[in-house]
Amino acid sequence: MALKTSRKNNYPEWYQSVIAEADMAENSSSPGCMVIKPWGYGLWERIRDVFDEMIRETGCENCYFPLFIPLSFFQKEAEHVDGFAKEMAVVTHSRLSMKDGKLTPDSKLEEPLIVRPTSEAIIADSFAKWVKSYRDLPIMVNQWANVVRWEMRPRLFLRTREFLWQEGHTVHASAKEAEEETKRMLEAYRELCENTLAMPVLTGRKPEHEKFPGAVDTYCVEAMMQDGKALQAGTSHFLGQNFAKSANIAFINKQNQSEYAYTTSWGVSTRLIGGVIMTHADDEGMVVPPRIAPYQVVIVPVVKNPDDEEAIMAYIRDIRKELSGKMPFGEKIRVKIDSRNRSSVDKFWEWTRKGAPIILEIGKRDADSNNIMVKTRIKLGQPEGKLIMPRGEFVGSVALRLENIQKEMFAKAKTRLDTNIRTDITTPEDFARYFGQSNTWIEEGSTGKVAFVRGKWCADPQTEEILKAMKITIRCIPFDQSHTEGVCLLTGKPATTDVIYARSY
Repeated sequence: MALKTSRKNNYPEWYQSVIAEADMAENSSSPGCMVIKPWGYGLWERIRDVFDEMIRETGCENCYFPLFIPLSFFQKEAEHVDGFAKEMAVVTHSRLSMKDGKLTPDSKLEEPLIVRPTSEAIIADSFAKWVKSYRDLPIMVNQWANVVRWEMRPRLFLRTREFLWQEGHTVHASAKEAEEETKRMLEAYRELCENTLAMPVLTGRKPEHEKFPGAVDTYCVEAMMQDGKALQAGTSHFLGQNFAKSANIAFINKQNQSEYAYTTSWGVSTRLIGGVIMTHADDEGMVVPPRIAPYQVVIVPVVKNPDDEEAIMAYIRDIRKELSGKMPFGEKIRVKIDSRNRSSVDKFWEWTRKGAPIILEIGKRDADSNNIMVKTRIKLGQPEGKLIMPRGEFVGSVALRLENIQKEMFAKAKTRLDTNIRTDITTPEDFARYFGQSNTWIEEGSTGKVAFVRGKWCADPQTEEILKAMKITIRCIPFDQSHTEGVCLLTGKPATTDVIYARSY
């Protein structure tokens, strides 16, 4: 049962339709904000839990910093302020009072407070208090928090005025250590995207004009969506001594001399859920990778005769008990019995829309014959993705079945990425002609749609204006440079640097 809007006919509308039909989120009455509903928030919880464990394994510890940041903290770092100024929400009054029956701001603050757009400035202030000696270093902290950026064109999960994220911050005694930490966390993001979200990514460094405000270098992971556009899935920043100097994060080194420390920051957000949708969902709705599914197996009772209900539910409870002992991906299978007073057909299609990896339909005939009706959200080689199998066989194979779903989802997305990076466009004329076309859904096996181009860039400042005019961005400078000579695809000038060009979200 297909959605009303398909990817092919209207990709942006299809995206919104998937979110609505899967009951993941909705626009809030607070302008530009979203309500993340249980199924959507369940995905974020799984992402959070998996990545939090990865963060802890690096030696990083969780903490929490204030939502409100004094304006003066941002003014210390001019480049940082300039990069975020248009997105900042500002608190100017501390309370409201009733006047003529209306609430009005009262008691103006001596210093305005910025509602956290990112936390480098406030965390640097704490680092300055914590760091005294080289023996205090490194310090590595992380927080799971909300962020406010005044987006003018909100879109659920991709761009909202308030969103959830993870932001890590570290401080080191040397540039080498800080750069190593920056790249280590970039690799952690790649692993999260590919191993947990089944979303293949490219990694590299951002060009100078795309760097995080105040950073020396910004590294990123970039994913290709089903319409060929790029989505920045995570960033890791080497901040050098910029924030250390503005906040006076100084320490006594081994030579008993004072020097400024080196800092990093890195983060991902609920934007990842938007990436998962646009990487995996289809014209029937959401498709959730098993490793982040709030429920990996959903059991739908099929009760046609009320007298059979007790026997069916007893059979289902026994199955859940057996499944709870299976350990795919190092944890118990997450099972949901949908016993709501609704038709089994409605419940089946609801969980199909939500993208539950495996749906079981179990009725009296199944209970009597010790069988299970199994529907996998992706086909796994079965014509209809649905089959009847013995209970013992299913229980014994469910862990492998979930793992195969995860692997197949990644393989499908990886094929899309690998076959839609053009490397044969070598002149500005061909480049302009290519990006003069519209982005559309990339059908499986297709290589003719507009997506990514890997080509040369001369780094001339005038290329920024050309990119803006063409509504194209340089997504990253890949680490695996070819070191060959060619011409810049924007100016025609000689160039040796390989970059990834694409339209983006």
